[in-house]
Amino acid sequence: MSSIFVPRAQRIVDALLTADPQLAASVGDHRSDDRLPDWSRAAVRGQIAMLREASHALAEIDDEDLSPADRVDLALLQQRVDALLFARADTREHEWNPLLHNPGPLLYHLLARPFAPAEVRLEALRARLSALPDALATARAVLGDAPRVHVETAIAQFGGVAALIREQVPALAAEAPGFAIESAVAAAISALTEFTGWLTERLDASDRDPRLGRRLWEAKLWHTLDTNLSSREILERAHAHLDLLTGEIRAAAGELLGIAQPDDDAVRKALTQLSADCPADDTVVAVATDALAEATAFVRAHDLVGLVEDPLVIQEMPEFARGVAVAYCDPVGPLETAELPTFFAIAPTPADWPAERVASFYREYNNHMMRNLTVHEAMPGHYLQLARARRYRGATPIRALCRSGSFVEGWAVYTEKLMADNGFGGLPLRLQQLKSHLRMTVNAILDQSVHCDGMTKPEAMRLLLDRGFQEEGEAAGKWRRTLLSSTQLSTYFVGYTEIAALAADRPVATSQREWHDAMLAHGSPAPRHLRTLLGVDDG
Repeated sequence: MSSIFVPRAQRIVDALLTADPQLAASVGDHRSDDRLPDWSRAAVRGQIAMLREASHALAEIDDEDLSPADRVDLALLQQRVDALLFARADTREHEWNPLLHNPGPLLYHLLARPFAPAEVRLEALRARLSALPDALATARAVLGDAPRVHVETAIAQFGGVAALIREQVPALAAEAPGFAIESAVAAAISALTEFTGWLTERLDASDRDPRLGRRLWEAKLWHTLDTNLSSREILERAHAHLDLLTGEIRAAAGELLGIAQPDDDAVRKALTQLSADCPADDTVVAVATDALAEATAFVRAHDLVGLVEDPLVIQEMPEFARGVAVAYCDPVGPLETAELPTFFAIAPTPADWPAERVASFYREYNNHMMRNLTVHEAMPGHYLQLARARRYRGATPIRALCRSGSFVEGWAVYTEKLMADNGFGGLPLRLQQLKSHLRMTVNAILDQSVHCDGMTKPEAMRLLLDRGFQEEGEAAGKWRRTLLSSTQLSTYFVGYTEIAALAADRPVATSQREWHDAMLAHGSPAPRHLRTLLGVDDG
């Protein structure tokens, strides 16, 4: 039976990559570079049928005769197929979330990554631009009632897509003089303008509740996390961890201020003192660049984990991607064969923000927090981990497709504590790292409490401001993100607890660097599968 695993898995991987241009682009597969996702009802029905067939085909495979690596791959692919099936057949976000119809990432992929000569990328870009009017017409046909917060965010993002096309397509076209793309550009911008207008007209009537409700949320959580923990256990652990961190950040604040019995007011005073050292819109990328150099030198000097020389570009976040997170790491796909850079993107403050809101934002993301953010997003967090994951080669490309958000985010959060515990940035960074860990713990509480228990915005704001010590602007942004991204906010806390537990199980004769390198040598599987691959009993 084991002999059928590799060819059957390869056929399913090929089917997934052919059906989903977004997935193909994210892993560096170029078979669908000339297409946009098809969210028409007929196409979705076809995808559901394909996914059900794939799920049944995988379930027929007996894993007892498989190697440990193939056994994990079978479980990962089964989980990924079932998660995609759940998304298409149950949550059906394409029918109520306009953000899923955003073509910006796929256009940006062709514009920003020189994986092929300009003529080849322009040919694919012209095909995608030409397909964009029909794709947006499909979006109008399938989108029903939508939450206001999703529509507001989509209006801004789709405006950013139009700006991307206007500003960056001419630069690529200049590399291939005579290439005719102007008509496709004009038609795409016209369609985007029309679609943005359509969204704007629907804004006042967009009253769908963005909360999933417990049944859907818990099912989605299971697919997202791939963990043995129940939602109740996650919430209980998060509340206990929040209490633990509160004591630790009070102690750190007391040390900074010279206070023997620090309380929450001492924490706020310490954080206010640190927030005076902050960047601005025109310096934030430079601050992150300096922090990257510092963090890289620190990791090397302390021999925490093996490094890579892969290129990394720190840049402002493109407009089409803004409105959800403050920063992100956009890695090179694991199947990509060209030498391309990873992007560490940081969103500047919106141009229409008043001066006090801008000041509040940079009090939150002060220079010390930017160092911690750079650890998370770049070194030794996402950039390093994802670059190491690209180097994994198995019998099938399953690991390339089945990247666990819990592992990716859990590793990044774990490295924040690792760096702080080893003295990076001193006591100021230690305070910001603890504040960041309060944030990720509160994230898990918010995720469940909002989507399942009806937590209101005032209740959420009190939790974020009082227990998370956040600036009001940051707290308001997190409320929006909770509504926009169900279950994703739980990946940080759950992933961190599982990765930290695995790191603590390091064999006595193994150095810290050797164990970290071993943890990063298997792609990005869910932590419970990484335990199997490392031969560590699940405690």
